Amino acid sequence: MNLLCKSIEILSLTLPPPPPPPFLHQIPPSPFKFTTTTTTGSRQCRRSITPSLASDHPSTPASMSEIDMVPTSQGIYTAKPKKVVILWDLDNKPPRGPPYAAAMALKTIGNHFGEVVDVSAYANRHAFIHLPHWVLKQRRDQRRNDILERKGVITPAETYICSVCGRKCKTNLDLKKHFKQLHEREREKKMNRMKQLKGKKRQRFKEKFVSNDHKYMEAARTLVTPKVGYGLAAELKRAGVFVKTVEDKPQAADWALKRQMQHSLTRGVDWMVLVSDDSDFAEMLKRARASNLGTVVVGDWDRALGRQADLWVPWNRVENGEITEDDLVVRSRNGEFVDDVDEQVLNLDDEDEDDDDSSDYLSDSEDDEEDDWYI
Repeated sequence: MNLLCKSIEILSLTLPPPPPPPFLHQIPPSPFKFTTTTTTGSRQCRRSITPSLASDHPSTPASMSEIDMVPTSQGIYTAKPKKVVILWDLDNKPPRGPPYAAAMALKTIGNHFGEVVDVSAYANRHAFIHLPHWVLKQRRDQRRNDILERKGVITPAETYICSVCGRKCKTNLDLKKHFKQLHEREREKKMNRMKQLKGKKRQRFKEKFVSNDHKYMEAARTLVTPKVGYGLAAELKRAGVFVKTVEDKPQAADWALKRQMQHSLTRGVDWMVLVSDDSDFAEMLKRARASNLGTVVVGDWDRALGRQADLWVPWNRVENGEITEDDLVVRSRNGEFVDDVDEQVLNLDDEDEDDDDSSDYLSDSEDDEEDDWYI
């Protein structure tokens, strides 16, 4: 019996493993591979190109070899949006019209290149107390119209209505008087009451009666004249802009902007929009382009900064809302227009035939290969 068991064990060890069934076949390797990375915020998926496929496309930069994929609310993986920061030099390029409209126009420009994650504006205190000519002219015309309405020379087309309580007034001066005597006094009482409270009671009172009083703040913007300046900082903050007041020193705003630009280079930002005509930022733009960071300059003159940036946009057209999609097409170094770099990566398989024809041209000189880079 022991001999029989030993012979069976020897046969089982020497027999080769059975071959796989004929219907099972090996899946051919794909040029793209997906890897999921777990982060604190959301689950991401990254698609990378194999080295063999990337070598077939020498014009493709290294930053395009991997695309971060993030899931949407429906569970579908899409390309991760690019990060955009907007830096505004208020000392050099103040708004020539309503600040809120100018800030929203800048954010519209930034949204064309990706997701705007930060909008910062830097200036000294003189930029916030200075009254531009268009503000003085607007106040002068409004004061003249108010006097003519009070005298009965001009009849308003529509009755003035208080946006807080709905009271009707015959003239604009009557509306301002009503707002000052009633609503401003109520506001002062609430502010004094909030100063007396502390801790959580103060926070709850502020959220309920002060911060969420949108009707009052909307009416105060048109009826109450600021004691200092014309409300530049308040309007920019309302548009979601971080306003930083620098020291009263020469080039203080430039130093603050350069520090923020250096910080943006280390944050993994893809695009930077600079609103300025100061040529001192030319060196920083060179470093940004060397770091494969897309740069857009918004200014009045396409000179020093415009030559160093990937795209130059006129400031007056941005404020007037006259910028179209054709004005935001980025030109690469080889003279071609590039709208979306990600589309070239996703369609590499469709471009294999074109690469065979252009391989002879790309191998002529090494200088051509170094100049053919995309933003």
